[in-house]
Amino acid sequence: MNRLSQESSPYLRQHADNPVAWWPWSEDAFAEARRRDVPVLLSVGYATCHWCHVMAHESFEDEATAEYMNGHFVNVKVDREERPDVDAVYMAATQAMTGQGGWPMTVFLTPVGEPFYAGTYFPPRDGHGMPSFGRVMASVAHAWNNDRTKLLGNAQALTDHIREATRPQAGETEVTPDDIERAVSNLRRVFDDTNGGFGSAPKFPAPTTLDFLLTRPDGRLMALHTLRRMLAGGIHDQLGGGFHRYSVDGQWRVPHFEKMLYDNAQLTRTLLRAYQVSGDPAFADAARSTLAYLAREMHAPDGGFYSAQDADTEGVEGLTFTWTPAEIETALGSAEDAALVCRHLGIEDPGNFHDPHRPDAGRRSVPFVAVSVAELAAQRQESEEAVQTHLNNLKARLHLLRQARPQPGTDDKVLTSWNGLALAAWADAARILGAKAYLETAQRTAQFLHDRMRSEAGGLYHVWAGGQARVQGLMEDHALVGLGLVALFQAGGDERWLIWARDLWQVCVRDFWQEDAGVFLASGGQAEALLTRPAPGFDSAVLSDNAAGALLGLWMHRYFGDDADAAKAGRVLAAFRADILAAAGGFGGLWQAATFWHAPHTELAILGTSEEREALEQVAARFSLPFTALAFSEAGGTLPLVQERPGGGTAYLCVNHACDLPTHDAATLERQLGALGESR
Repeated sequence: MNRLSQESSPYLRQHADNPVAWWPWSEDAFAEARRRDVPVLLSVGYATCHWCHVMAHESFEDEATAEYMNGHFVNVKVDREERPDVDAVYMAATQAMTGQGGWPMTVFLTPVGEPFYAGTYFPPRDGHGMPSFGRVMASVAHAWNNDRTKLLGNAQALTDHIREATRPQAGETEVTPDDIERAVSNLRRVFDDTNGGFGSAPKFPAPTTLDFLLTRPDGRLMALHTLRRMLAGGIHDQLGGGFHRYSVDGQWRVPHFEKMLYDNAQLTRTLLRAYQVSGDPAFADAARSTLAYLAREMHAPDGGFYSAQDADTEGVEGLTFTWTPAEIETALGSAEDAALVCRHLGIEDPGNFHDPHRPDAGRRSVPFVAVSVAELAAQRQESEEAVQTHLNNLKARLHLLRQARPQPGTDDKVLTSWNGLALAAWADAARILGAKAYLETAQRTAQFLHDRMRSEAGGLYHVWAGGQARVQGLMEDHALVGLGLVALFQAGGDERWLIWARDLWQVCVRDFWQEDAGVFLASGGQAEALLTRPAPGFDSAVLSDNAAGALLGLWMHRYFGDDADAAKAGRVLAAFRADILAAAGGFGGLWQAATFWHAPHTELAILGTSEEREALEQVAARFSLPFTALAFSEAGGTLPLVQERPGGGTAYLCVNHACDLPTHDAATLERQLGALGESR
């Protein structure tokens, strides 16, 4: 066992029995490289990464490869989810050198941490235009020993480039409504009218972009079409609910089988918003099944949510989730029922998927909606309701049998930022779907974060693993939890959660705000000194740090009235205006913030006991109100929205500081909200 056996990260522990003498990321590792006068070989990945597993099996478990690594390098393993700050710095280097990025990421560094060569996956043998890992290592070792002056010069030049490229610049021009229109036009240019989504394969869900489009009357059809195509595809788990990480094809049919907390949390909120905009119950049903998946398979006993589930089962990608027609018939015990399911879900021989690294596993089928319920009902001369009910029963039986199969591994670390996303999803579901159990789950998640993840300085830690909170919290932790707490206040009316959100906002400003540039930095001034401190505006897998910060600042302004909070959001938007104008994707969070910035100042307070408020809250839940300050609570409180007013069960709707007459009547409130132009 190497040094990783003492780490709490599941990904690092996966490599604890490698013959490679791995070090965790630490100053000790770099000191050892300086002592030995050798480069650092940095390998970055995460526990549920398929290609990380492939490279581990091919190279890191190979004795001869490990012997060469140990003899020529100090080898450092990083979990990119545990240390996203480290990952971001060296991903910038990898993208600068190769034009692309991904995991596993392999970067060669000087003993002071400056990168000089990088790539992603390297195969064990030359082929398909890729050099072998052994050839790469030998070339690096030769250059270090025989041409070091040039190598160090290149390292310094690359480091200077990364620092300059990630150095935030203050913006001088505000984002305008015309700029937001241009963002929609940019997305329309790359929109796939047939299959939904943007661009060609591979296709990622891009929930922040879909959320933005759902706020725009001129963009909603793109978002709704994309979501419907995703729901019919194999990226959507047709039996167990939830979503896989992305689709390798352009039709959403064959996924990369990882399931990530961040995808499922964000997509739950997107589906709920789509339900409000469209009234289509299919979106609400998909949100419910996604939450059921999270509760069943990703909920930690102490209240948080796990990070991810693996793509592989017993070394074969997708083994748990794929089927053959023979397996379906055996499972159901009826040729007729099996034929119905196979026709509906596109399960056939030879199948639409195989793991190229395990040809012995054969070709299998990923379930997707190949034939709609309406078509099946017409063919069978039955009602759609009857066919749907029968299929639901059959799929429930198949899912139960699938649960008895070997299951993919679960990365059981709890990440604060991703739990902020989960908190928001459960809170929105409680408010929009009216389910008390969802609110209880959201409250337990918030309580876990409050009790386990807070530091003595009032900030947050980044990760809970091995029974302890670790790693100083990043901007993403504070901003995403803050947004989740806003959603929880809007769902349950408990003012203490909004007060905590304000406290976290103040930490964001204290520890991460850079006044000169008008942006939020990813890591705080007390964090470990890395080559650079990025200020992300691009949404990678989740809402970017600056988008989350801008949105949280705008909510704080709406609820507490401090113009300085909104001003910070405006400065962030100005700093990234050039990116917002040029991009055709990846800035959904900032596009949302820009829309919020220009939205009317809208408030809706519903006061009274929970019983008195029920009918009015049900009306509000039917409307998409993404930028309305909601306050549903007993009369009284410290917020201006919920000061005690006469009467119970009363709704107060105000727009730009002008209020409609208060009403006790649900129909009147429905007319008032409809006049906002946000009705479905």
